[in-house]
Amino acid sequence: MAKHKILIVEDDGFLASIYAQKLELAGYEVAFATNGEDGLKLVAKDRPDLVLLDLLMPQMDGFEVLEKLKGDPATKDIKVLVLTNLGQKEDVDRCLKLGAVGYIIKAHSLPEETVRRIQEILGS
Repeated sequence: MAKHKILIVEDDGFLASIYAQKLELAGYEVAFATNGEDGLKLVAKDRPDLVLLDLLMPQMDGFEVLEKLKGDPATKDIKVLVLTNLGQKEDVDRCLKLGAVGYIIKAHSLPEETVRRIQEILGS
């Protein structure tokens, strides 16, 4: 069976590398983007099974990335899991309304928990 592909869109390189390492150990193929624009380009090119998306990023924030992904028939079925430090109920509701499959607050969750959540979402 082919490995599931995960795209991490996160402007903090150190944090992204921690998540990438955990996901690779769990058997996933991982790609990175450090901003929303690059994230959208990689989604179009690589067609990941899931996007792990930060909200606070330069150039294009995660809300805009999520809107564009879900508004495009070619990418609307790609699962998006939001991973951010924004914990306001409005932010959570907005992301879920836009089509995110889940919302994880970085400060409240260990990388291992995020990996488990991804495994649940992808059924892997």
